[in-house]
Amino acid sequence: MTGIDWGVFGLYLLGVMAFALWQSRRNEGVEGFFLGNRRMPWWAIGLSVMATQASAITLIGTTGQGYTDGMRFVQTYLPLPFAMIVLSVVFVPFFYRAKLFTAYEYLEKRFDPKTRTLTSMLFLIGRAMGTGVIMYAPAIVLSTILGWDEVVTISIMAVVTIGYTVTGGITAVIWTDVVQMLMMFLGIGLAITFMIAGLPEGVGVADAAYIGGVQQMWNAVDFSWDPQSRYTIWSGLIGGTFLFLSYFGADQSQVQRYLTASSERDSRLSLIFNGFMKVPMQIAILGIGVLMFAFYHFEQPPIVFNDAEVRVVMESDRAQEFEDLSVVFAEAHAGRRATVMEILDARDAGPVPADLERTLAAQDDQLMGLRDEAKAIVADVRGSESNDTNYIFPTYLTEYFPIGLVGLMIATIFAAAMSSIDSELTALSSATVIDFYRRWFVRDASDDHYLWASRLATLFWGLVAWGFALRAGQGGSLIELVNEVGSLVYGSILGGFLLAFLVKRAHGTPAFLGILCGFGTIVFVARETDIGWLWWNPIGVAVVMTVGTLLSYVMTPPERVQT
Repeated sequence: MTGIDWGVFGLYLLGVMAFALWQSRRNEGVEGFFLGNRRMPWWAIGLSVMATQASAITLIGTTGQGYTDGMRFVQTYLPLPFAMIVLSVVFVPFFYRAKLFTAYEYLEKRFDPKTRTLTSMLFLIGRAMGTGVIMYAPAIVLSTILGWDEVVTISIMAVVTIGYTVTGGITAVIWTDVVQMLMMFLGIGLAITFMIAGLPEGVGVADAAYIGGVQQMWNAVDFSWDPQSRYTIWSGLIGGTFLFLSYFGADQSQVQRYLTASSERDSRLSLIFNGFMKVPMQIAILGIGVLMFAFYHFEQPPIVFNDAEVRVVMESDRAQEFEDLSVVFAEAHAGRRATVMEILDARDAGPVPADLERTLAAQDDQLMGLRDEAKAIVADVRGSESNDTNYIFPTYLTEYFPIGLVGLMIATIFAAAMSSIDSELTALSSATVIDFYRRWFVRDASDDHYLWASRLATLFWGLVAWGFALRAGQGGSLIELVNEVGSLVYGSILGGFLLAFLVKRAHGTPAFLGILCGFGTIVFVARETDIGWLWWNPIGVAVVMTVGTLLSYVMTPPERVQT
């Protein structure tokens, strides 16, 4: 980056943090730290809900996902508006009217303390790992730009974010998210604009879209019933519905958002707003990935997008082999570019000859094979698998964006990560202090005592997330990884809430055992089968509901069930 880029980067981050801290000046006590004293406007909460889910992973991981796999991932998001309506009607009234700090407090009111403790513990485990993935995302950007090792960049991100989060509250988090989402909308528009402007002379956006179509990258719907296929319309509609119900209805990081609203109506509006805004945004971001895929048919991409890995290889005894492979890759890309131009010329005259499309497909396979060979060399030299999906968009930014806007885009990604990390850490802290520390250990301390405990809990979980972040890069696409981690626990937690809402006869011990069975089943499915992660959530819900309902009829309920 140039000096101008660094200046834009620094000013943007300082301005966002100063604005957020200024907005949080009226927070009072633990309720102010965790819930903003319940006075946030619905539209700010709605943008914050989007930002917490989006984070830096959306721009980095989703664009990389679109580049490598096309639009199929969008099937996951299609049921989001429906899920938001269900949550607004079913979940919000229970949570908001009970004046809770955490979602899991409700399960003690409905069932018993052990069920509340179990679900909160599952949340802590899943969210701590997921926060590590979110912390890893911006480290990719800094590693690409600065040429630093990921360990260094992850550590810098961890120290800065933990320090900011320990001193900030939920109000600061929400207003940071508002700015971040507005900047993300701007960034999406800029990325599409400059990608189209960077096409060769005589090649328009329709031509780029056509190339993506020839390669089947725009195909967004797959009607296969194969449970091992990651993204189908059925896994999206069924698994996606349960994923969103779980995430927005049973994950403290999201429930905490709409508990900050000044009324039940505003809580509902914030969810509906998110549901109908997020799907178009996700389509646009995946579309950026597909446009990048088409763009790199005209401009030569790196054989490996992770520049730090390339530098390590070039300092090893396999440097010449890697360099020779890069030369072959450049020649193969030139051949594919010539074929693409022939196809576009033929398209202007009429139907494209089938032999040209077959040639293009063969050249794509060749280039993919050369990339696999190069990544195998990287893996051999580094001793760990190479996966550069998450480096594709950062590489494009640094090579093709104009001076000044590079700094702005990098700052947007950096701020997106910070706003998501601090919100996740605040949620982890609230569950730790409210569901464990205040519930089981220190029940009658002062508000100041619990506020300090909250800050210490935030620090602890920040350090835990830091540890997970150091391993996140081995997990492939970040957007997949963060959802896989969450899906290990979401289905079981959602099953517990649905049991509470829908089965009047259900009581504490059956619910507790049902949730345990649901979690154990999901772990087994994840480890021992090839069933896609989108199916884990409905499987977990089904097991919890079945076991919990049956045991509720078999086991004698307590004399008095709390409602």
